[in-house]
Amino acid sequence: MRRKRYISRRMFGIQDIILFCVVIASLAGGILLPRVGELFQPFILYLLMILLYLSFLSIRLDAIRRTFSGQARDIARLSILKLIAFPVATYLIFLLVAPAYAPSALLLAGSSTGAVAPFISTLVAANGPLVIAMVVISSLLVPFILPLLVKLIMGQTMEIPLAVMVQMLAAMIFIPLAASEATRRFLPGAVPLIIKGRYAMSLMLFTGTNMGVFSKYSDYFYSHPGAILAATGMSVLIGAVLFGMGIFSLGRASTEDRLAAAISVANINSVLIVVFAARFFGPLETMVAAMFLIPFYGLIVPLRIFQRRHSRG
Repeated sequence: MRRKRYISRRMFGIQDIILFCVVIASLAGGILLPRVGELFQPFILYLLMILLYLSFLSIRLDAIRRTFSGQARDIARLSILKLIAFPVATYLIFLLVAPAYAPSALLLAGSSTGAVAPFISTLVAANGPLVIAMVVISSLLVPFILPLLVKLIMGQTMEIPLAVMVQMLAAMIFIPLAASEATRRFLPGAVPLIIKGRYAMSLMLFTGTNMGVFSKYSDYFYSHPGAILAATGMSVLIGAVLFGMGIFSLGRASTEDRLAAAISVANINSVLIVVFAARFFGPLETMVAAMFLIPFYGLIVPLRIFQRRHSRG
């Protein structure tokens, strides 16, 4: 109990500071050293898979099953809000305040919960199984729901090959899940060793992922610095809106559940939207999606503040 209270009272620890430094350095590295970042581009999906594997290792499959059965109502409510209500609301908000960025807001708000979200949940002691449940459900449903929202709201058709999406989702979710269970069963002695080194490994994986993503936009950054700054500002604003919606989505739930809801809604799979925006939209939407990596990691700040204020006593 003392240990738990001590952690909850800290605003930011050394791990948070190191994470911020690594994220900023890797983003800058991708832009300033694009040739180095290009080395990671073919492996972005695999890096995300390893991150999810590390997250699954600390949460047993039976805990996820209990979450699905014990919090079925919360999961259903959060899924509807996250995949339908919040994307529409976010689009309408930006249609009023920044119309040019309304499509970006719709795409990002309607994306699935990111593969890194379970790792974020461990940093703030959120309900990890609930976050993983949302990763699975939102990833399965977003290929069907997001294109429909785009067509109904914007009148634009996204011809997404479902076979490719199913293959991607299987790789990103079910392979890491199966691998984590196999590790527990056949190499149980390796689990505590991997978990012990998980933080350092995650930092290396973040570095490769960020450099791979941002190296693609190095030339655009130098050619349109003003557009980059504007896209960054809008991505931060979108992240703030999503965090606000997520943190209140489950009403008077426990602190752990409310943190999990905020992470599920705001820590989204922006890399997936980068791919979609580049194919079906223009450079503006693609750039906002890419720059969302900044608020993605920056959301640890309001999460920590909320955790501290609601964990006293």
